[in-house]
Amino acid sequence: MPKKQKVKIYNTKKKPFPETTIITNLQSKYDTIDETKITKFTDLPLSPKTLKGLTENNYIAMTDIQRQSIGLALRGNDILGAAKTGSGKTLAFLIPVLEILYCKQWTRLDGLGALVITPTRELAYQIYETLRKVGRHHDISAGLIIGGKDLKFEKRRMDQCNIVICTPGRLLQHMDENPLFDCINMQVLVLDEADRCLDMGFEQTMNSIIENLPPKRQTLLFSATQTKSVRDLARLSLKDPMYVSVHEHATHTTPEALEQSYVVCALEDKVSMLWSFIRNHLKQKIIVFFSSCKQVKYIFEVLCRLRPGISLLALYGTLHQLRRMEIYETFCKKQSAVLFATDIAARGLDFPAVDWVVQMDCPEDVNAYIHRAGRTARFQRNGECLLVLLPSEEKMIEKLKERKIPISMIQINPNKLQSPQRKIEALLARDVLLKESAQRGFVSYIKSVFLMKDKEVFNVRALNTDLFARSLGLAIPPRIRFLQRMEQKRQPSDKNSEKMKQFTANDKLNCNVDGQITDYKENKEEKEIRSPTISPNNFALDDSDDDDILTVKRKNINLDDIPIEISDKQDENANKKKAVTKAAIAKKILRKKIVPNKKITFDDRGEELLNPSKDKVSELARQYENEEGSGINIEIAKRILHEEDKFDKQRFREKIKEKHREEKRKLKASKKKINDKNDEDDRDETENTINDYASEEADSDLDLSWLPDPDKIYGKQQENYEDIMNVPETQESEEESSIHRSSKRKLITQDEYKKKKKKQRTCHEIDNTDLKVDEELALQLLQN
Repeated sequence: MPKKQKVKIYNTKKKPFPETTIITNLQSKYDTIDETKITKFTDLPLSPKTLKGLTENNYIAMTDIQRQSIGLALRGNDILGAAKTGSGKTLAFLIPVLEILYCKQWTRLDGLGALVITPTRELAYQIYETLRKVGRHHDISAGLIIGGKDLKFEKRRMDQCNIVICTPGRLLQHMDENPLFDCINMQVLVLDEADRCLDMGFEQTMNSIIENLPPKRQTLLFSATQTKSVRDLARLSLKDPMYVSVHEHATHTTPEALEQSYVVCALEDKVSMLWSFIRNHLKQKIIVFFSSCKQVKYIFEVLCRLRPGISLLALYGTLHQLRRMEIYETFCKKQSAVLFATDIAARGLDFPAVDWVVQMDCPEDVNAYIHRAGRTARFQRNGECLLVLLPSEEKMIEKLKERKIPISMIQINPNKLQSPQRKIEALLARDVLLKESAQRGFVSYIKSVFLMKDKEVFNVRALNTDLFARSLGLAIPPRIRFLQRMEQKRQPSDKNSEKMKQFTANDKLNCNVDGQITDYKENKEEKEIRSPTISPNNFALDDSDDDDILTVKRKNINLDDIPIEISDKQDENANKKKAVTKAAIAKKILRKKIVPNKKITFDDRGEELLNPSKDKVSELARQYENEEGSGINIEIAKRILHEEDKFDKQRFREKIKEKHREEKRKLKASKKKINDKNDEDDRDETENTINDYASEEADSDLDLSWLPDPDKIYGKQQENYEDIMNVPETQESEEESSIHRSSKRKLITQDEYKKKKKKQRTCHEIDNTDLKVDEELALQLLQN
């Protein structure tokens, strides 16, 4: 038989390259990146995990900002990236972040590696979701740290996050309060919407955050309206930053596919215009921007009642964070809907397939307009933007055109304009809460216009508030208190000057050249006519002949005779007094050292009664409390404690004595009760025995003639037995009571008393046959 030949089996699978070789190959290709030739992500030297995540989510072709910034970021440069809205800036910084941490083989044990800061919570949530899609194959953990979420959960997981996406306020809170937050090893800092993060609203917060970050780091700034302020860049301590602006030399600042137009509309016609616009675009996706949260809330509530025939949503800052995220996701999934929003939805958010952006209130500046309009026409799609301006706000168009923004004017077709004012008035008449919401929305709009910096565009005095309130459904415009206060502050000098003029005019009327009063009677009659009080003489009969009775007519009297009180001067002095504010009242109370919720009791002499358990009693302690000084003097505090201990010990002794007195009182009361009961039982027992013996003698049929005569034995007694037996009950009871009172018995317990009682009962059971016992008892009674 032929021998079996051994067959060698070879493993055809290629052994995978170690991680370090892949990383070195990638890093060697970074310097050879040519931004002019690459068009796809596969042309870049990226890790297989990143490329897999990009292809799974259909990210294939690169945008301009991605092509020019990713290569620079991979080389380790600081970047200032500026591009139009909807140009893919999110991936332009997320891909370098993933690649930098991958090349450094970052793990969870290494802690925080990259920090992404955004101005709004919705934008942070959007970036987090994009990171989850692209970096799903990486062994890197990410955390979303924003306000409105569970702070305790975030604190426990903070040390496990390699990439943190956050808002400035919540990040600073973790830096101050969370011991697990550590950014010593941080490699990359990213500011999305950098100009908003670094402006006056976040200035103090960002300064505090930047102070805690390590100086050796890579910084990436991205925004549609990038900051070039030297002060802002110096705060971030950038090292030779590369400015990447792909659309700086473009003909327009906004996307080319965006059609922009504006309409001039009166303030009272805004609600009608919005209602008509929604009714004519029921199958489209619309975002409507307002300047304040309360406006958004009221318009959303009232239009929901009117039922325009399209789903309505509202996104504003005072909503709970989970509700805001739910609204954001719902609007993204809708095919046709209207979203009423404030500027929190204006930056960075990617709402898919938005057809219209309507800016019902004029934006604060050109940058705000660019970000609002950029919610549509994203990623080379078409979109339209409509800006609604008041006649006093038309100067904004000149500023937009200076920034290379093409915008054209359109006219409203009056035939298609529908006014829901009557329906809104009826709704407000029925619903008090809706009316209050309308009042708040009215005041918030006036306040937003008043607080705008650009006074060339925004003028509060040009607003017709009465007609605007009526268009919102309010019959009476609410009071605008802050405007009234501003008017009072601005015109005090004018009022004083007018009063001075009136005062001088009145002096000229009342006084002649010689300094004498000429028309005293006439002025007096005028005052009587003007006074609203009615005297009882007015009801009497009027006789023309009696006009001069009890009246004195005097003219040309010297001024010294009559004291003149000038009311105008008093009014002038009163106006000079400052208005009493709440702060002034609070300061006055502080000066008086009034302690709230303190009860003070006084004795008959009017002196304060101190409560030793709450107040300090010693003289030294009271003097120390009245002194004004900073810090605590330990020596004096020791002496005060020593003095207070004396009073505390005295109070403790008194409490113990009072406790002992109370126990003695209770013991005496219990003893007295037992003695009284014993006396009553003895009294009843003696009465019963006497009655029993008497009844036995009367009822017994025994012959007692054999008994000896007691008179012969004891001698003749003064009182007979019958006399003794016939003693009155009152006398007997008095004698018994005196006997009982005089006798001093030893106190016994209740159990001993019962035993004694039982023993007495057995002793008193007399046998009729035992005559000797009867004789002895009878003799004892006779002797008593």
